[in-house]
Amino acid sequence: MSQHRLPSPISNPENKAFWSAAQEQRLLLKLCNRCKELHYYPRTICPHCGSDSTVWVESAGLGEVYSYTVMRRGVEVPFAMAYVRLKEGVSLLTHLTNCDFDAIRIGQKVRVVFQETQDGQKTHLFEPLAE
Repeated sequence: MSQHRLPSPISNPENKAFWSAAQEQRLLLKLCNRCKELHYYPRTICPHCGSDSTVWVESAGLGEVYSYTVMRRGVEVPFAMAYVRLKEGVSLLTHLTNCDFDAIRIGQKVRVVFQETQDGQKTHLFEPLAE
């Protein structure tokens, strides 16, 4: 099966550290110094309390599938997208890879992997853990 070609992300000063870490195959989250809540996607302002006192922390890259869909119609290469709830409690929308799309299930344990986008920037995807 061919890989789905991922579009290149748009980097800006607010998320530059996130994309630099992805090049090193590390997944970063933001932690608010004020309310102590983690958040994703990478942004300076905490969505929980509005504080701009946030710092980058590294995720373990482990989680489970919360919800998913498989795109087969109207695309050249089928692909799976999922909401993954990370071990740290944050949920993110991502692609699933290296798996049988018919075997994906809610609650399935996954781990982060990295794949290059169209311009060579690495981005995070998730693959099932062997059970």
